[in-house]
Amino acid sequence: MAGSSLDQNPPNADRHITPGGSDWLWAVFAIMALSDLMMIFWTFSRPRGTRLFHQIAVVVLTTATIAYFSMASDLGATPVTAEFSRGNTNQRQIWYVRYIQWFITLPLLLLEVLLATGLTLSDIFTTMFMAWVFVVCGLVGALVVSTYKWGYFVLGCCALFYLWYVLLGHGPRSTFAAGGVVRSGYIRSSGYLAFLLMLYPIAWGCSEGGNVISPTGEMIWYGILDLLAGPVFLFIFLWGLRSVDYGAFGLMSGKYTDAYGNGAGYGPGVAGAGPTMANRNAAAPGVTGAGVNGAGVGPAGTAATAPGTSAGVAGPGVGPNAV
Repeated sequence: MAGSSLDQNPPNADRHITPGGSDWLWAVFAIMALSDLMMIFWTFSRPRGTRLFHQIAVVVLTTATIAYFSMASDLGATPVTAEFSRGNTNQRQIWYVRYIQWFITLPLLLLEVLLATGLTLSDIFTTMFMAWVFVVCGLVGALVVSTYKWGYFVLGCCALFYLWYVLLGHGPRSTFAAGGVVRSGYIRSSGYLAFLLMLYPIAWGCSEGGNVISPTGEMIWYGILDLLAGPVFLFIFLWGLRSVDYGAFGLMSGKYTDAYGNGAGYGPGVAGAGPTMANRNAAAPGVTGAGVNGAGVGPAGTAATAPGTSAGVAGPGVGPNAV
């Protein structure tokens, strides 16, 4: 298939991938596609309300699968005059489709990890924005012909420092509502991801930046990193969350489709045990706040009481069904 790919889509630069490089890309594509199918099956085997982390992983793997199909087909690249020529070659293939992949997948990988912490949404969004800055600076720097490309390289590294600060400094100091198991898993996962992120600028400097290694060597280097940051990381991370109570993350929307198991619904004002709406008129154990029918707060203000998390407020109910 590799030979036919380069024959049907001829390289558009002096320094381009070889048939062996295309073979490697087809192998990575196959691994990404198989991992994506496995993740989709795993997602739908999970109860409703416990699929968020798995669905993010599906988006990441689907995007990577499409990107590697494009690169294996020798598509998604543009010729750029290299700052440092090697031999008789002046132009090098720059794979913009790879940066499109990273623009989507890197923020989602960070979101996957940071949702397990107690960081605020503003902290998480800012971290995702810095991931976009990191990727865009790499793309623009790769397309720039002059030595100014290294200015974008430095700016991208500054964004990377911010990512390291959040992953290794700010994140571990936050409150982990899901408990110590999630905290220890986050520390391992964030350290692993931070180490991989350090290797990407090194690969960039040796390939798109300095034109030191060939495009085939670039594909092997980036392919290994993408496999480690994609399927390997995601399956290990999600396996560590398999027995964690998702309600502790505080990510439930309150819709009945988010309910799972036989336990009570999560969130204030959600009454009824289990995922159905038939029993919504019953008070949910362990839930404080006004119920669906407007019953008062606490045992003294409800017609049919259930154990709560506080003693409640004595006196008549507030809602229209109060007694």
